[in-house]
Amino acid sequence: MNRRQSIKLLGSAAVVAVGSFHLPKFASAQVPASPPTTEGPFKLPPLGYPNEALEPHIDAQTMMIHHDRHHAAYVNALNGFAKDVPELGTKPVEATLIDAAYIPLTIQQSVKNNLGGHWNHTFFWELMTPGGAKEPPGELKSAIESSWRDVNDFKERLSAAAAARFGSGWAWLIVNKDKKLELSTTANQDTPIQLGAKAVLGVDVWEHAYYLKYQNRRADYVKAWWNVVNWDKAAENFKKAMA
Repeated sequence: MNRRQSIKLLGSAAVVAVGSFHLPKFASAQVPASPPTTEGPFKLPPLGYPNEALEPHIDAQTMMIHHDRHHAAYVNALNGFAKDVPELGTKPVEATLIDAAYIPLTIQQSVKNNLGGHWNHTFFWELMTPGGAKEPPGELKSAIESSWRDVNDFKERLSAAAAARFGSGWAWLIVNKDKKLELSTTANQDTPIQLGAKAVLGVDVWEHAYYLKYQNRRADYVKAWWNVVNWDKAAENFKKAMA
């Protein structure tokens, strides 16, 4: 075999090797069983509905990973911190988010990050439901129509705010200090509580909330999310915020 024949043979083998290699499909990857949450004062709240209940708008695998993994991670971290700072486990979450001065500086920001993640997600799960109302009821609807042209205008503006939130974070409908409805966004796991506001409605725009189904199409995810909003819960939040 001469040099030219050897090169040709090696090239053919490389083509065969590449042609026979198949990348695994990400969507069909097996997800390991969820780890249990650790013992402690912080608990992972149940979704209140099956993982697949929000299909086709939000897929079951995303819901499982989002709740059982990401939210559970915040809970586990907080229980770890509470071993060193027992007051963290006895003090209301909102009180610590407002004033975390009693937390040692070395862990203070980490505590606030995980506490914000726990609060935000606990709030978020209740704001979704299968087969819910298509628009806000009663007083909330009236307040929205007084603040924006109509409900559709409000939804478009909140969707735009969610799409424009740079990086990871949340988009909110809040009641501000003047008891007025307002749109806001927060970075990472910051909460409306830290703004001195009370949340009525919020949408998670971290990539883990939508990437399996929507990839980089955040706007499509937010548009689909409106189909699963629990308007009755939002109305309840509004009533409490205005009290």
